[in-house]
Amino acid sequence: MVSRYKKEFLELEKIGVGEFGSVYKCIKRLDGCVYAIKRSKRRLAGSSDEQMALREVYAHAVLGHHPHVVRYYSAWAEDGHMIIQNEHCNGGSLQDVVLENSKKADYFKESELKDILLQVSMGLKYIHASGLVHMDIKPSNIFICRKLFGPTGQEESDNEDDGFASSNVIYKIGDLGHVTSVNNPQVEEGDSRFLANEVLQEQYCYLSKADIFALALTIAIAAGCGSLPANGTVWHHIREGNLPPIPQQLSHSFTELLKLMIHPDPVMRPSATALTKHPVLRPSLGKAALLQKQLDVERFRTMTHICLGLPSGEDYKIFQNSKGTHIHGCTSKKASNTIHSRPCKWSCRHPCTWSSGKPCSPPLS
Repeated sequence: MVSRYKKEFLELEKIGVGEFGSVYKCIKRLDGCVYAIKRSKRRLAGSSDEQMALREVYAHAVLGHHPHVVRYYSAWAEDGHMIIQNEHCNGGSLQDVVLENSKKADYFKESELKDILLQVSMGLKYIHASGLVHMDIKPSNIFICRKLFGPTGQEESDNEDDGFASSNVIYKIGDLGHVTSVNNPQVEEGDSRFLANEVLQEQYCYLSKADIFALALTIAIAAGCGSLPANGTVWHHIREGNLPPIPQQLSHSFTELLKLMIHPDPVMRPSATALTKHPVLRPSLGKAALLQKQLDVERFRTMTHICLGLPSGEDYKIFQNSKGTHIHGCTSKKASNTIHSRPCKWSCRHPCTWSSGKPCSPPLS
């Protein structure tokens, strides 16, 4: 029987080896596109890889397509091995870049670290909203897609919505072999270097916050902190809420956010949704919210003028009748420009506007 893999794909090179198996860069003969093909190390039947392979396929089936999750296309068994066809990320993994940076003592700048954190948080937000948790967030499971530009300078991409139009680098979560359901967790612990203490203690009430913990340490690695311990005193020191030493000066606000993400109490850690809106990562959202608030106030003021039949403008007077004629049920000449909610005892349809707060006098006949 002809192998589907050999029939449909032209293998170019091996691009990775992981816990599950090897990953190959291949061209699909039918469409000419490049894909990442993952092949399990051992035959699945009766092996420890079987459950991991099924977890990954099931997770992809539930998740569908999201710009910050590596895209899944197909999976099949061949000679007892599981083969998974995924999107090829042309920038490799975050771990690949970290290793290259370490050789030159070069690290991601804070702006780049924030970009990574924000984009991966978007992917986690989607995964968590689908009722799943990743359980193995780390640099080798964060993949990089660099936008390609053709001769005309226009972007060449088959991505319908990369979710980050302003960035030339897209970060995506991959390797879903440890994914489990929040409601019915079947936890297979991931890399112990990134493992939250509550998971080790088999406390599974806040599994989504374990992903947040691992993401903070992933950012610390990208910032240049070096290798993390798999156990021991330093391992426990980090689980007490202490960041590993980072060889560059980060802003106080960003450092505090990372510390919050590894807080010993998972309840105190921000959710992925909160991170996608956090002012440290999205300062423009805070400015937009303030502007919206100001617009709402101005809109309310304008509508109030319309309802009361009053002229608009900064310098207006609610009561302008010099003879004290009752206007809208109120006759006080001492009325201020500030509207408050004290009701008029004379059944005025509008709020009393006397700054002293005293009731309005009865309407003149």
